[in-house]
Formats: sequence, C-alpha cells, structure tokens
Amino acid sequence: MNIKQTIKTIAVLTMLVVGIAGCSFGKTSPESRASMIQSVNPDPGATNDLEEKDLELAEKVKKDIAGLDAIFDVAVIAGKKDTLVAYKVKHMKRFNMKAIEKEINKKLEKNYPGENFIVSSDFKIFIEAVELRERMKDPAYPDKKAEKELQRIISLKKEMT
Repeated sequence: MNIKQTIKTIAVLTMLVVGIAGCSFGKTSPESRASMIQSVNPDPGATNDLEEKDLELAEKVKKDIAGLDAIFDVAVIAGKKDTLVAYKVKHMKRFNMKAIEKEINKKLEKNYPGENFIVSSDFKIFIEAVELRERMKDPAYPDKKAEKELQRIISLKKEMT
C-alpha cells in the first residue's frame, strides 16, 4: 500500500469514528432515549408542582388522552398559562393522524373549557417534554426555569406549524 492510499484510509476511518461518536453525545436522558422504542409512561407534571390544581389538571388530561385507542404514550406538563400535551400514536394508526389530533382537541375543549392546550404528535416535542419532566423531578430545579423551558418547547411546536 502506498502512502496516499494509507492517508485516505486513515482519513475515512477518522471521519467514520467521529461521526459515530458525535451521534452518541447529547443531553438526552436514558428515559427519553428509551421512549423511541417503548412506552415510557412519563408522570404528568406542572411547572409549579406546589400548585395542586395544575398537577390535578395534568393528571386528568393524561388519563383522558391515554384512554384513547390510538394513543401509545402521553406526556403532559401544565404551565402557568398553557398545558403541553405531547403524545405518540400507535404505528398502524398513524394513517389517521389528523383525525386523532382533531379528536384529542375536541375532547380537551369539551372536558376542560377555558384551558389553553398545546397538542403535539411530534416526536421531538414528546422527547423534550419527557426530558423537562425528568429535570423537574429534581427539587433543586427552579419553577421559573421549568416554566421558561416549557415556553421554549411550546414555541418550538408553534414554529413547526
């Protein structure tokens, strides 16, 4: 093997190793990584967990949405003004995504008038919600930071539409 071929081989191997290593680094939690292949059933939460009515709202919403046949997994986080509802749809039910989202919105509007819901079936939004909920479990994580992060996720959702 000549020197040029050796250098090319080393360059290709280096790029391959860097590419593979780059994919594994990130801020994802083990639970959010697991959510790609299985149901993680995240606990509902509120940015201010001390506010009992927000926590109760999140729990009721999760129970209502998880009860739908087409839904595989639900993450609900109640904020000061908005409540984020991120869900995953069963694989064979994905053909009816618009109808499923319409059904969810209708159910939420009927059961919780006056509440502002942000509903998303986007997987990235779901993962962000799961990660936020994981961080919120830490007592040292401030409510203001949780609310700010929730608003960032909601703005991501609004940008996508």
